[in-house]
Amino acid sequence: MTVMEHDALAAVREAGAAERARLEARRARMRRMRFDTIAVHGVYDMEEALRNQGAIVEPVYAGPAQHFASSDAMQAALAYLVPAWAYSRIANPTVAYVEETLALLESYGSGLEASAYVTSSGMSAIHMATSPFLDVRHGTRMNIVAGARCYGGTFMLFSQRYGAERGTDVRWVSDVGDVSAWEALIDSETRFVFVETPSNPSLAVADVEALAAVAHRHAVPLIVDATVATPALLRPLALGADIVVHSVSKCLGASGAAIAGVLVSRGDVVSWTGPDALREDFATYVKLLPGRDHGPALAPASAASVLHDLRTLRARADQMSRGALRVAQFLEAHPGVDRVRYPGLPSDPGHGVASRQMRLVDAEARDGAPERFGYLLGFEVAGGPMAARRVFDRLGLVFRATDLGRVKSVATIPAISTHQQQGDVGRVLGAVPEDLVRLSVGCEHPDDLIADLDQALAGAGCM
Repeated sequence: MTVMEHDALAAVREAGAAERARLEARRARMRRMRFDTIAVHGVYDMEEALRNQGAIVEPVYAGPAQHFASSDAMQAALAYLVPAWAYSRIANPTVAYVEETLALLESYGSGLEASAYVTSSGMSAIHMATSPFLDVRHGTRMNIVAGARCYGGTFMLFSQRYGAERGTDVRWVSDVGDVSAWEALIDSETRFVFVETPSNPSLAVADVEALAAVAHRHAVPLIVDATVATPALLRPLALGADIVVHSVSKCLGASGAAIAGVLVSRGDVVSWTGPDALREDFATYVKLLPGRDHGPALAPASAASVLHDLRTLRARADQMSRGALRVAQFLEAHPGVDRVRYPGLPSDPGHGVASRQMRLVDAEARDGAPERFGYLLGFEVAGGPMAARRVFDRLGLVFRATDLGRVKSVATIPAISTHQQQGDVGRVLGAVPEDLVRLSVGCEHPDDLIADLDQALAGAGCM
């Protein structure tokens, strides 16, 4: 390398260092802001707007590849020596704005620094959050410990893709609130502990702080799926979790215009496996290496849709939670309903833990009680599975679909939809009976939702 070539590459790296410093300054400034302000602005400030033709809304970078000023600039970028995006399978500026916003929201109020990797779906986020720990170079007799009360796709990923196809020992915990049950299954070959709280569709609640302590005693990471809560109600990193995953397609992107997922990690993830880079900055490591090779990239247009939805996250989480509690109280008192699953009800087994760790972020005195328990609930219909189907089929305002977390209310029967594929044994393990109707409460007025449920129950003979 000639002196001129060396000087040119040094100049590229110096410019890259200055760009990193500008981004960190924007992050530091936003950490001093309140949750709603972060959700609205992220790291896209006035200076960034001027660098994008003055656009006050984050631009959609639809082009798949970045043009470079020189061969030195290209070489440095592809070696990850300077900030760049290079190719949308690896990174993209619009997607990066979502990642920065979600990292700030998940670490809000904790004093922690976090990083995020946004993916094409919630399931791709779960896969990318877990598969790097299943490294056979650290031994082939590996096991994972996971809560059986989880989304059906997660159950199948672990039981079939990791268990049946790769030979990983999948150790299921049915009662996720029993900390001793988790501890009994973790040993020296455990790679990670995974829990979904509140869970879909059984609404089971896990004590994140207690589970983090158990996992860390064994030098393994705790990974939490907090989709149903969102960072507006629960931020597991502050409670000791190492990694948080979300199906961004749900309440984070509540308009329903995009499918997306995200994993957010704190610095210094606890793990006895993997390289130092994995532990130091897990999300960035996954994004730039395993994610680059697996390719679960999010489309820029979908990222822009998510950004617009994020701006009103706290207000929507509050409104949807209030509505869900009203609906849950109605159903609990209805003679046509045998049981309601919702952690906001004092009768629910997870109510105590949920009251302690699920709080509406930045709740002021005017908000009243700051406890909020999310938008999802489940109810078991009196009369069994066929009665549940009759109620389901009579719904006139609530959509029949497998989605959840939208501004429009949606219901499904998990045993015949989202959890059908895991079989009878798997559904028993995950507490998914055939008469369970899962209801995702949207932003409609709860009186209208209650009227629709009331007529459906009455018309189905459930009185």
